[in-house]
Amino acid sequence: MSDTVGDNAKNSVGIIGCGWLGRALAGQLIKKNIPVMATTTREEKAAELNQAGINTQVLQLPGEPELLSGHAVFSCRQLVVCITPQLKKGRVDYPEKIARLAAAAEANKVEKIILISTSSVYNGLEGEVCEDAELDISAEKVAILARAEQSVLDFHGLSAVLRLTGLIGPNRHPGRFLAGKKDLANPDAVVNLIHQADALGLIMCLLEQSGAQGIYNGVAGTRMTRQHFYQQAAAALALPEPVFNEADRGITGKQINGDKTRQVLSYDYQYDDLVLWMKNNEN
Repeated sequence: MSDTVGDNAKNSVGIIGCGWLGRALAGQLIKKNIPVMATTTREEKAAELNQAGINTQVLQLPGEPELLSGHAVFSCRQLVVCITPQLKKGRVDYPEKIARLAAAAEANKVEKIILISTSSVYNGLEGEVCEDAELDISAEKVAILARAEQSVLDFHGLSAVLRLTGLIGPNRHPGRFLAGKKDLANPDAVVNLIHQADALGLIMCLLEQSGAQGIYNGVAGTRMTRQHFYQQAAAALALPEPVFNEADRGITGKQINGDKTRQVLSYDYQYDDLVLWMKNNEN
């Protein structure tokens, strides 16, 4: 295991949090011969990733500022922060973690931070939602996410926030999400999803385009109701279709607008039609 990213540090990328998305990102960067250093919170996970060829070190967050700023990952030119907020587990320290990462990055003169955020920051909003939408920070979960994002947006170097919608892809086929479940709410709500390949594609754009700063939504162009989409998803895997509450009609919820990524980043989605992907894929 290396303590640095070597002589090519000027082109290097640090990945804070090497889970399902972070590990796939590391693999893609390594294929492009870009030096990578990843972090994880567990020694056994670090050993596993190192065994797989991904230079990984343990990093505990939030951590003491002095120890944190001395971590080898901050020798990287750019950082991609892929840690999860863990709000469902009752954690509220996500903003502190992100703020300390941003401070350590500034102390080490990291050039750019990219925060992988979530479209859950739009919770409470309805209709079409763009990046400049006013957030409903009266909700604690939204306020937590917004504070974390702001720490990155206030970074003195280059910074970007990528708000990803629901992630699907290898080992995350949506046909398994709701298969066989009964009395599900909001059958008319619009699905907002993105394939892992496109999430990675957007991250690569943000890494490669120095002018790509600010907030971006990551979402496929598939526009269907929850009922229609998840019934087709289950059928694609020959699983029992989910059953929705017919008395719960009329709530369409929010529809995430992804035009900015297409126009500003000039990104073409590989899996814009998620129904077609589901029919052709068994993962």
